[in-house]
Amino acid sequence: MSDAVEAGQSGAQDTLARLEAIIALQKAAIIKDGPPGAELRKDRLERSIQALRDNSDKLADAMSADYGGRSRAWSALSDVGGAMESLRFARDNVTQWMKPENRKPSFPLWWFGARARVHYQPKGIVGIIGPWSSPVVLTLAPLAGALAAGNRVVIKPSERTPRTARVLQEMCARTFHEEEVAVVVGGPALGTAIATNGVDHIVYTGKAEGARALLHAAADKFIPVTLALGGKCPVIVGRSADVKLAAQRVMMGKLMNAGQNCVAPDYAFVPSELLAAFIEHAREAVAQMYPSLRDNDDYVAIQTEEDCKRLRGLIEDARVKTATIVELNPAAEDLSSSRRVAPTLIINPPENVRAMHEEIFGPILPVKTYAQVDEAITFVAARPHPMALYYFGDERGQECELLMANSMSGGVTINDVVFHAGQEDLPYGGIGASGMGAYHGRDGFLEFSNRRAIYTQVKSDLTGTLRPPFGDRFDTYVQAQLNEPGGDNKGT
Repeated sequence: MSDAVEAGQSGAQDTLARLEAIIALQKAAIIKDGPPGAELRKDRLERSIQALRDNSDKLADAMSADYGGRSRAWSALSDVGGAMESLRFARDNVTQWMKPENRKPSFPLWWFGARARVHYQPKGIVGIIGPWSSPVVLTLAPLAGALAAGNRVVIKPSERTPRTARVLQEMCARTFHEEEVAVVVGGPALGTAIATNGVDHIVYTGKAEGARALLHAAADKFIPVTLALGGKCPVIVGRSADVKLAAQRVMMGKLMNAGQNCVAPDYAFVPSELLAAFIEHAREAVAQMYPSLRDNDDYVAIQTEEDCKRLRGLIEDARVKTATIVELNPAAEDLSSSRRVAPTLIINPPENVRAMHEEIFGPILPVKTYAQVDEAITFVAARPHPMALYYFGDERGQECELLMANSMSGGVTINDVVFHAGQEDLPYGGIGASGMGAYHGRDGFLEFSNRRAIYTQVKSDLTGTLRPPFGDRFDTYVQAQLNEPGGDNKGT
């Protein structure tokens, strides 16, 4: 065995030992301290906000280095600013979220003073396994809900953005005691280890393959899991749409982070007669946003050479299978030796084109035409549920009504793309193949809380009728229940 292999194994063992020690420390703190009150939760959220503010430049520099070209201003806004927005929203609302919720007992018990309510308890320790695509916001936005719910947290950033992971680790070490929040750095095996070492809830953002391994590990321990997986997010441009506006907004959302985003548009449907206009407006939009591509950090680099090869392979596969390829390269630059792939439209791809089956995660957009919108709706409905769905057109029209009624997705943006994912008062998550569970705002608080049902019985012996030996009063009660109880038993 080589020295390098031995060192790698030793390092992995040390990291695993540290993870186990952190989880043990956090469990002991939970038992010792009990659930934190509102002020401590707000303090932890505020410390997180301040830490991000103080480290914004470091994080933007790290993300640019990890990508090999990513706008620092964009990273500061989308990743750092997006995470701060989640934390601020939780800080400002956690006191209200924590209040017990009164419920109405069943008839006739509420008549006599029985009480029912729901209390929200911390689950314990939340493990957050972050992605490389948006390595700050998609790692720390779940932190907002976890801290608001009163949990301790262990974070594993993606190993594909190692510089960003190190900054997050150093930042959290300065901000929190390890019994509150700790960051561990390592590869995929460390993510699986989080599931097997005593956490009480796991949040995972990433690819389906990693999610399957995590679910298997979590299943043995009965650990609940929140998954955000992405999928092939469709766009339907209706006949009532402003096609120029639709093309501009689709391309802006598609090229955000060069398409390396789990809610990026993955393919589009356009009415046949609007195709030429859509292509031309898309071309104009790209030229306006990115006059050049090769050395332009506004146009984010593809994260690895392997990903570049995969994306170019998708384009070549479509070309060989007779799809029309429209490259949107305003300065006609040679990008072959760079980690940039030009924005590319694949027009009316045949069914066997790989780009119509694989999640693209890059600046490639298949565009299909339709004669009747039912064709597009049927196509979308027949495929695995995506994390996001986008419609351009009249929100009150029949097209939109049909699409909403006959499709399923984690979220929807109408007359734009991606924006639903940035709304703190809307749940963020997938369904089916695109994930399970949701966070953001109160939905995140609820996701990471145990909703504990509490019932207080009346003091008088009203339940004697229900105890054996059963007699006429019991028969009368049964018949009353079967014939629908009297009185108003609707929830308050």
